[in-house]
Amino acid sequence: MSAKLLKETKDGTLLLVYVQPKAKRNEIEGVDEWRGRLKVKIKAPPVGGKANKELVKFLSKVLGVEVELVRGETSREKDLVVKRLTPEEIKKKLGL
Repeated sequence: MSAKLLKETKDGTLLLVYVQPKAKRNEIEGVDEWRGRLKVKIKAPPVGGKANKELVKFLSKVLGVEVELVRGETSREKDLVVKRLTPEEIKKKLGL
């Protein structure tokens, strides 16, 4: 698994994500080794921040903690901060 995917910071763990909007359902597809990012499919279209909101909500539910988008508002490559979880705990919860 790509080590670049998760980085510990003072604010929490940085999770690097590659988003595919307008998918059939919200799901974690696995790791994109080439990009070093977690691939996440999101049902919402990338319009007016809808996909971002849904991504944050989906990952918060999956991980059971607060998740915040810190970079990549308009890009498919997004950086999120996961509060109160270590990289190891995140890997376990995502089944990586």
